[in-house]
Amino acid sequence: MLGLYIHIPFCASICNYCNFNRGLFEAGLKDRYVAALEREIRAAATGEAVDSLFFGGGTPSLLEPGEIGRIVAACRDSFAVSSHPEITLETNPETSSSKRMEGFAAAGVNRVSFGVQSFRDSELLRLGRIHSADRARQAVAESRGAGFDNISLDLMMWLPGQSRDDWRESVEGLIDVAPEHASLYLLEIYPNAPLKEDMARAGWSLAPEDDAAEMYSWSLDRLDRAGYEQYEISNVARPQRESRHNLKYWTDGEWLGFGSGAHSTRGPARWKNIAGTEEYIARVSCGAPLAVERRDRTPIERLEEALFTGLRLASGIDAGRVGARYGVDVWDRYGPELQPFVDEGFLLREGARLRLSRPGMLVANEIMRVFV
Repeated sequence: MLGLYIHIPFCASICNYCNFNRGLFEAGLKDRYVAALEREIRAAATGEAVDSLFFGGGTPSLLEPGEIGRIVAACRDSFAVSSHPEITLETNPETSSSKRMEGFAAAGVNRVSFGVQSFRDSELLRLGRIHSADRARQAVAESRGAGFDNISLDLMMWLPGQSRDDWRESVEGLIDVAPEHASLYLLEIYPNAPLKEDMARAGWSLAPEDDAAEMYSWSLDRLDRAGYEQYEISNVARPQRESRHNLKYWTDGEWLGFGSGAHSTRGPARWKNIAGTEEYIARVSCGAPLAVERRDRTPIERLEEALFTGLRLASGIDAGRVGARYGVDVWDRYGPELQPFVDEGFLLREGARLRLSRPGMLVANEIMRVFV
């Protein structure tokens, strides 16, 4: 089934490492944006089957529960949303309260994803986050009280000045609050990030890459013991709690994106909406095209993307099935370049299935360059 992604570009503050399409919250702009989103969604109505909605950002939880409800209603009116959809709301701890979480649940949200990033206040300050570790714990408790039984937390590792013990403290903090799902990301510092300047001024540095590798491996082993299952390079979950929506990105699925800067993928076509919030609203208002980047991928491009993204999954890919879909013998085409990784134990070949070993996940980018 299709997935629907809804982009909400507003934030209460701008984190010093973030490179997403976002801007500071303005109430009037937000009202006009929500109206434009509803109009865009209804204009795209096809009645096709949908089983996931994902509100991403930005900080979608800055919207009022009633506004989330209006957008969910527009999706239900325009598509055949399944009887048990996964409806995810990305949320920051500082925007949470018991009343708001109850409102989001009433609006149809049944999964919340908290951008916690760290359970150490000093690290949160360095990242420009405006919540504390205690506020994050309270936000999870408020969500539980509102009836949410599917909660995800994001953590970031390899932060400036972060030691192995610091990272372990955050992982233990995550385990203590017991979410159903967790995403563990390596900090990426883009060239013009304010954090880069902060690091230079304060003399903060990143730990050696070997430490980052140890942080990653230790955390996955620890989460194994806590009852989580790794299902993707950066994601773990309790059984049957994998992100249904995000799995579409890794299994050659299809989705439609709504809102400024949102991406869509249908068959060979891939496109992106205009990024500017004001221009997005103006184009929706006059019925002008929203897509500013559109291309049709060749069959080989689609094959290589399916292999590249599928190998991110712990279960890997069925090379026979993917190859049949695109009319290519995968091992015949890529085997000579992949064989050295098999020989080193980084890539496991189990019949037609290819999957990364856990050590192989540490060199995934090197392996996946075979396909790009």
